[in-house]
Amino acid sequence: MRGGGPTSPGPTIEIVSLPVWRMRLIRRAPRCLFYTVCIAGLFGSVRFAIAPPRPAARPADVRPLAPDLAARGYATLFARRYLTWEAARPMASESALASMTGPAFDADAGLTLPPSGEQSVIWAEVVQERALAPTRHVYTVAAQTDTAGLVYLTVPVARERGGQLALAGYPAFVGAPAAAAGQLPAEAAEVDEPALTRVVERALRNYLAASTEELSADLVDGARVTVPTASLRLLSMPRLDWSSDRRSVLAVLRAQDARGAQYTLGYEADVEQVDGRWELSAIQVDPNE
Repeated sequence: MRGGGPTSPGPTIEIVSLPVWRMRLIRRAPRCLFYTVCIAGLFGSVRFAIAPPRPAARPADVRPLAPDLAARGYATLFARRYLTWEAARPMASESALASMTGPAFDADAGLTLPPSGEQSVIWAEVVQERALAPTRHVYTVAAQTDTAGLVYLTVPVARERGGQLALAGYPAFVGAPAAAAGQLPAEAAEVDEPALTRVVERALRNYLAASTEELSADLVDGARVTVPTASLRLLSMPRLDWSSDRRSVLAVLRAQDARGAQYTLGYEADVEQVDGRWELSAIQVDPNE
């Protein structure tokens, strides 16, 4: 043993007295906590079984319904029959309408013919559609008649549970859909590449003339283009502009048909460079759509 220096103090022991009830509580605390967790889990399971949580409702995807072409055709057919009549043959008009009206309507759809005269429809077309319900629509039919001129008629049409089409109400004469003055596209950047201008003008000239072999020389491989059924002669192409994404060009041109009638026409053509040469991949429409 070394002498001369003080000895370091050894470890100390502190004795604390606790009541017996507290000691029992400390020993039982883990078990009580375990039982509490089990009971909470049991109640939670019962709650989920009785009223399971529901996912938060998300807004349904808004997708436009596909147009019901058959219903449109049905409305157009009714308008044709309704607006076509001959005063000297009232039963013919009533017979044509009776197959579409049924017992809920008057056989002639409420139409009383004048003492004399007749009317026929030159053309008719649906120009507006309004949905009253998923299976019930009101169609506005524009009809050009030979006596009353251009008229607009609304025709309500319903699709029954079995898929049949049926008249869903009496027709009504209405005004034309709202329209505004026509507008040309906003000013675009003019094409300033002579090589591209020459290719586009040549391609459109062959396109209008239905010269498919000559046209193919200016098309990219695999391009699908259908030429007009009535051939035209290109007179001039006063303007050629870039589209906003510069992947296509917008051409304004003058053309003439075989009768001598002249037209100002607008064409959009997709263009791309292939091995340094401008070629067209589409003209105005996609024949596959």
